[in-house]
Amino acid sequence: MVTKLSVEDFLQQSATHPVIDVRSPAEFGHAHMPGAMSLPLFSNEERAVIGTLYKQQGRETAMMKGLEYYGENMQRIIEELKRHTNDRNLFIYCWRGGMRSGVVAWMLDLFGFRVSTLIGGYKSFRRAVLESFSSEKNILILGGMTGSAKTKVLQQLHHAGEQTVDLEALAHHKGSAFGDLGESQPPSQEQFENNLYDQFRQLDSARPVWLEDESQRIGWVNIPNALWLQMRRAPVCYLEIPFEVRLDYITAEYGKYPVEKLKGATQRIHKRLGGLEAQHALRLFDEANFREAFAILLKYYDKVYAKATSQRNKNSVKPISSNTVEATVNAAHCIAELRTLVTSAILP
Repeated sequence: MVTKLSVEDFLQQSATHPVIDVRSPAEFGHAHMPGAMSLPLFSNEERAVIGTLYKQQGRETAMMKGLEYYGENMQRIIEELKRHTNDRNLFIYCWRGGMRSGVVAWMLDLFGFRVSTLIGGYKSFRRAVLESFSSEKNILILGGMTGSAKTKVLQQLHHAGEQTVDLEALAHHKGSAFGDLGESQPPSQEQFENNLYDQFRQLDSARPVWLEDESQRIGWVNIPNALWLQMRRAPVCYLEIPFEVRLDYITAEYGKYPVEKLKGATQRIHKRLGGLEAQHALRLFDEANFREAFAILLKYYDKVYAKATSQRNKNSVKPISSNTVEATVNAAHCIAELRTLVTSAILP
């Protein structure tokens, strides 16, 4: 017997079992539930044929064509399942929780699997994702000028047992014009939101969650507006690290990339940097004088970051002075500041 589940029950009960997306490969490739396995009932081409027949000749003709594909495709699905898992508990969804997940679930049930489907399908999951960003979250922001090694501090906070969400890792981008260097293909906006939702729902809402201070746009994706507004209101532990220390770090981190990529990134901010400064930085890169080139860029990013920070409530920004970018040292400073915030009732 096939069980139909709400989004919350589906997510809870499927946590340790296979989740199967039976939508087309194109639908799955655009965005899907995190951790789901793609076992499409119809290929992209087959789905297009069925859709055209539905529009031109009606529902019955389209369904008959679907039945032609069904038998062979179900055989493929069952064979792939056997190759991928021995689990007999399966959780299946399609776009609306209708025909595609229904017919796949029916056949798998006949084969002895214990099958659950998602009421409302992926569409209902997306609704839950978008609504979740408006719920109040216990957020604490890790701030600091470019080159403060905030991402490494965030990672160290995680290792120390703090709750963290790494927005740049989810976006596959480090946030600046140079942020795509060394990164893999970014997710779609929809997939980014799905992954972000998945991370938050695994956390304890009663404990603070550390997020790195970011612009709303990170590379090719945007932080959902409702969450972004919460981030702007949240307390900030602001690392204050000397310019020269940060410059050394930036030079070591980014100086390893090919000169042409560094120049290309510089050209992307040519207008904002100013024509003369941009040309100067490009010339320095050609001369392999990376440190001086990055000094020009770092001064630009410091101005941008200072302006964004000035727009926050000053009482919410807690400065943490440090003379190093060593992540373990600065994470310890942040944890000490967190205790102060909790003691003073700024955080629950």
